[in-house]
Order: sequence, then structure tokens, then C-alpha cells
Amino acid sequence: MILEHALLSVRPGTEADFEAAFAEARTIIASMPGFEGLTLSRCLEQPSTYLLLVHWRRLQDHTEGFRGSVGYERWRALLHHFYEPFPTVQHYQEVLTA
Repeated sequence: MILEHALLSVRPGTEADFEAAFAEARTIIASMPGFEGLTLSRCLEQPSTYLLLVHWRRLQDHTEGFRGSVGYERWRALLHHFYEPFPTVQHYQEVLTA
């Protein structure tokens, strides 16, 4: 399993609108092949910062499948205008658990 990590800096004052848009957008990503689940968390110290963690079966399910889909265009339209700056997305593979 692959873990996608994105630290999302949302323009201050748009947090409620972002959360509403994300609630709609999550149905798009949840319908993608290889999607295993996600969490969106809001930072307590910096309320305009969110941590998005998405579990994918394979890296290609995100980088090729999701990003190459028609659904991704809708995802972009719903969410990308909230980000400042645009987030860096990284992928992780589990090494150890406890």
C-alpha cells in the first residue's frame, strides 16, 4: 500500500468553503480504482493548514489512474483555487509499524 501525503495551505478565511468543497470532492477520489481511504485533518496551531493522507493500492493508481481521469478535472475545479502556495504531494511506502 502507498500513502500519499499532502500538506494543504488554504487561503485564510476560506476554510469553511474548502471543507465543504472537499466533502463533495471526496466522493470523486473514493470512486477511483486503487483508492483505499483518506483522512483530512486540520492543524490546531495553524487553522489554515490541512494534512491530507490518502491510501492507494499502488503508486500508479494515484499518479496515472486518478490524475489522468475525468474525475480529476472536477477535483481540480473544486479544490485547487483554495491553495496558496500549491501543495507538494509525496508518496510513502510503509517500512515499520508498532
